[in-house]
Amino acid sequence: MDEQFIRDRLSRLREEKQISERKMSLDLGHSTSYIRSITSGKALPSMSEFLYICEYLGITPAEFFHEEQPTTLLQQKAINCIRSMSEEDLRLIIGFIERMQCAAP
Repeated sequence: MDEQFIRDRLSRLREEKQISERKMSLDLGHSTSYIRSITSGKALPSMSEFLYICEYLGITPAEFFHEEQPTTLLQQKAINCIRSMSEEDLRLIIGFIERMQCAAP
């Protein structure tokens, strides 16, 4: 894993969220060029800032580094909703998903 991966992954995740580098920088409480300095290779975030960036993007640090099959923001939103469901609701959702998979061609 190298710094280029971090820059590229941050750019991809930010673009998926459809947010500008400037807006993300300001939302994180930094100057307008903060994210640009990371994606251009001029700087790397501190550990606390990295964790805050992950939270801002709605992903875990493990998901940030998971290259093989990354979780999309839409999938992450579904995962976050599922985590707050009751066991009964989870059983219903699983039944629905299984039914949808069997119905797919």
